[in-house]
Amino acid sequence: MKTKMLLVAFPFLAIGIVASLFSDENTYLETKRTLKPIDGCVFMTVMGEQSSEDFMAYKNNENVQLAIRDGLDWLVEAQLPNGGYGAGTHARQDVRDPHAVKADPATTAMVANAFLRSGKTTYQKKLIKAVNYLLETVENTPKDAPYITDVRGTQIQRKLGQNIDAVLTAQFLSNLLDRDLKWVDTKRVNKCLDICVSKIQNGTDETGRQKGAGWAGVLQSGLANSALESAQAVGIEVDEDVLERSRDYQNGNYDSESGNVKTEDGAGIMLYAVSGSVRGSAKEARKAAEVIEKAKKDGVLNEVVVTAQNLQKAGLSEEEAIDYAASYKVYNAAKNVAQREDVLNGFGNNGGEEFLSFLQTGESLVVNKDDDWKDWYDDMSGRILKIQNEDGSWNGHHCITSPVFCTATSLLLLTVENDIQFLSKVGE
Repeated sequence: MKTKMLLVAFPFLAIGIVASLFSDENTYLETKRTLKPIDGCVFMTVMGEQSSEDFMAYKNNENVQLAIRDGLDWLVEAQLPNGGYGAGTHARQDVRDPHAVKADPATTAMVANAFLRSGKTTYQKKLIKAVNYLLETVENTPKDAPYITDVRGTQIQRKLGQNIDAVLTAQFLSNLLDRDLKWVDTKRVNKCLDICVSKIQNGTDETGRQKGAGWAGVLQSGLANSALESAQAVGIEVDEDVLERSRDYQNGNYDSESGNVKTEDGAGIMLYAVSGSVRGSAKEARKAAEVIEKAKKDGVLNEVVVTAQNLQKAGLSEEEAIDYAASYKVYNAAKNVAQREDVLNGFGNNGGEEFLSFLQTGESLVVNKDDDWKDWYDDMSGRILKIQNEDGSWNGHHCITSPVFCTATSLLLLTVENDIQFLSKVGE
């Protein structure tokens, strides 16, 4: 009797074994998860409002991959029929259902970038739908319109700025072009990226700020600076004068001599302004260090010290030497301030603005090819892994509360090392 039962069961056991051997490498058994979500907000923990003691212990490859998988799977289900994603309106921050909101380009760009940066082809169909939504939105923009969308009053616009849709879409399209994927219509993407860059440049005032600033408008300006540098890195023509004004504005928010931070454009929050200063100075700070290193290697200098005088000796003009030396000083001082515990507290009860500031600081370290990014990543990822919601999402507790936007941003943080090559290219 037992023998017969074994013979009957054997084919099913064999099928199970074969299926497990050929299953998707990205599939994990639920029993492997070692984390249980706590009652908290990703932003509150990342920024220091809630305790993050011993969270580093949760940062291991298995937990990171599980968190990424669950977050991406949640975003798959959150996609709207038109391929887009929405954060919802500022007036209804309490709405957490991803299907009860209208799609907006800013949120869609963040989600698409999360799919792209993950590097997982499992989500390609969803990514393609999101790309088509973004391209159609940009293509349907009237030439004389200041923005790429007529969807107004979103959480992202009210808190970051009215032009944030063009800014985040430009960042994504630049990253998409750099991937050189077979299914991407590069001519179409290039054309849409040109339109976004034009909107960003036209939206930059004489001081280097983005017009139509929101509650934390300094973040929109910092992200705009990143978008222009990213577009330039993939061959898009960018107005150097606008880019220089943008960098000067970001650098001007932090005085490396006195340590004073201008917070007028950042709702009075030091974190928002100083993270922008780190991002605005990262590329020139890297160039300054590389110029000095080369001069030392070539025997022009005896020391590796970045000063205006040494940069002139290395071959830069007086004006260039002064500018690059200033950027180097701002970057190295601001990056430390941006990661200081009291600064990381941000607004206190934190929302998406704090998390974007943290992401901006981390990406700036990669742009600069700064080895400190590894410590930043371990610290940040260990904290956010523990407070992922049971359904795979993350959410904020004020301002940008949208679980769609917050989940995409969380995933961009967890997968930042997948974009080291592109972010380093932006800094060249």
